[in-house]
Amino acid sequence: MRRTARLMTGTALAVAAAGLATAPAYGGAAGSLEVLPSTVVPGSQVTVNTAACGTETAAGDASAVGAGIFTLTPSAHEHDSIGQFRVPSSAQPGTYEIVATCSGGKRVTGDLMVSLTSMSAQIQPRGHVNTGVGGALGPDPTQTAAGVAALAVAAAGGTWLLHRRARGDRI
Repeated sequence: MRRTARLMTGTALAVAAAGLATAPAYGGAAGSLEVLPSTVVPGSQVTVNTAACGTETAAGDASAVGAGIFTLTPSAHEHDSIGQFRVPSSAQPGTYEIVATCSGGKRVTGDLMVSLTSMSAQIQPRGHVNTGVGGALGPDPTQTAAGVAALAVAAAGGTWLLHRRARGDRI
């Protein structure tokens, strides 16, 4: 019993140590630059914020997309540093890295995706898919009813055969 307790205690300590060792790798928002909105069309205004700088100012760099340098200033909201820039109307579609460097020297990055069409203007598919096989929600209710009837007959026949077999009748 004592040996089992030692083994379980050792295992629990090993798991806890592994969890503590990996915790900084999943730090999340404190070490990243949040870009809002993350997908824009050329000419749009973009807001970036980070908690990595705390109450420090930061220099933002959106040169990759052609917007140049901008400033992030401390905000009262959760001690984030916040800044804005405008994506040039000449920006090409793609994903761009936006960088902010805190006055203390810490560097954080975030991604901005430039698209030619806004997310609200994109066409969303509607209706059923014409795959050639049909479906329960297809346009022909007669074929749907026939399919359901065929499944019901098959289920009833299978149940009848299993019932005969269970009674001992020879099939």
